[in-house]
Amino acid sequence: MQCQKCNIESVMPFRCPFCGGQFCSQHRLPENHNCIGISNARAQTQHRVMTQQNDSSYNYSYVYDQPPHKRQYHIRWSPKEVKHLSVAIALVIGVGLSLGVYNFLSVWSWGAIGTFACIITGSFLAHEIAHKIMAQKAGMWAEFRLTTWGAVLTLIAVFLPVKIIAPGAMMIGGTPPSAKNMIKIASAGIIVNMILATILLCLAFGLPIAGLPVNDYTWMLFFSAYLNSFMAIFNLLPVGIFDGYKIFMLNKKAWGITIILSGILLVVTGWITFIGF
Repeated sequence: MQCQKCNIESVMPFRCPFCGGQFCSQHRLPENHNCIGISNARAQTQHRVMTQQNDSSYNYSYVYDQPPHKRQYHIRWSPKEVKHLSVAIALVIGVGLSLGVYNFLSVWSWGAIGTFACIITGSFLAHEIAHKIMAQKAGMWAEFRLTTWGAVLTLIAVFLPVKIIAPGAMMIGGTPPSAKNMIKIASAGIIVNMILATILLCLAFGLPIAGLPVNDYTWMLFFSAYLNSFMAIFNLLPVGIFDGYKIFMLNKKAWGITIILSGILLVVTGWITFIGF
């Protein structure tokens, strides 16, 4: 893992208990990496023992009596993460535009296709950021990273009829959270997609109610709701690296309720999109 201060690879990085970041031995101390929790570190000096060995090496003990970031709710971003997210956004926008062009150019306007690409990109970002927020609230390090094969497959999907959106994932590290927090982290993205599907479904029904004609935007919203429902149930699969596997292993009841709700949402949005509309 790379040091968040100097970006040097460290086989055994040190985790700062005050900001949750991962750092090399040179930048492990709060004062050496511009720690956002430096005030807490100074206030708790009576709880740790620090013995200077030389100019750059210290022995010290961590304080575990106060959960890190318990009262910090702002999202923390690194320059590297912003770069990776920027590339991922560009790739997902490309897939969204090509999906509209390949399949709906004859029935959707260019405005509907552009809006659809923005919705799909926003859904992808919301899913990943939801994981990030819940992980950081639990005191863990969480940053988005591109994966080589995922980015390559997503790029290829821009030019092919078959679409894949998997440019990267939210990488999470640090002290393992409690089972309750792990379920929250794993289910956050799924719940966000379910909420987005419901909102888009309501918007699609709301256009005719508001007096607007049923047109390509209505179909586009129904289809966007269907894709968010599909994202939710796909990530609930209890296998491999999917979020559903973590939820299933920790709380089968919670997994069962979530997959039933997402399944109902998928059937409803799919029926309306491909049959009812």
